[in-house]
Amino acid sequence: MRVSREQAALNRERVIDTGSRLFREKGLDGIGIADLMKASGMTHGGFYGQFESKDALAAECVTRSFGRSVERWRRLLDQARDGHDADPLRTIVEDYLSVRHLNGPETGCAFTTLAADAARRGGAMAEAMSTGMDALVDILVSILPEGGRADALAILSQMSGAMTLARATADPALAEEILAAARKAILTPR
Repeated sequence: MRVSREQAALNRERVIDTGSRLFREKGLDGIGIADLMKASGMTHGGFYGQFESKDALAAECVTRSFGRSVERWRRLLDQARDGHDADPLRTIVEDYLSVRHLNGPETGCAFTTLAADAARRGGAMAEAMSTGMDALVDILVSILPEGGRADALAILSQMSGAMTLARATADPALAEEILAAARKAILTPR
């Protein structure tokens, strides 16, 4: 049964949304195309009509994930401004290095869940990772007092590294200790 172009576009978006969530939750090798399509409410056969390969889908999912991260950061900063919060960096750092983010990899930053996959696979996925990183760095540059790109890169590296380490440990107390140490290191004036 053929579907309309409109329905095909909606189906494609649903697969990207589902893939974005599941790839971050399980990793690229943690879910196959058949299971991803089933989770999207579609059959396995429809995949290759919409995507060239799993890697092509992964690149689009990384782009979608970073788009959502950028939206979240902007929304947080808008809320902070509306609440007259004088420290937008604290707003971002405390949200990123939170227990909520720790316990929600499927909705969190793609760096902490997919960076190793992007490094191994390269190509479009690594390009999407670079583009996403640039978008987050640009936001950090815009809120840093001196607007330095090097400082923004260092902060993003500290946050994503701390979250990755916190998720890698089996000890919840150690995970929270890692996040607290990173928050303090980033937010304590030097």
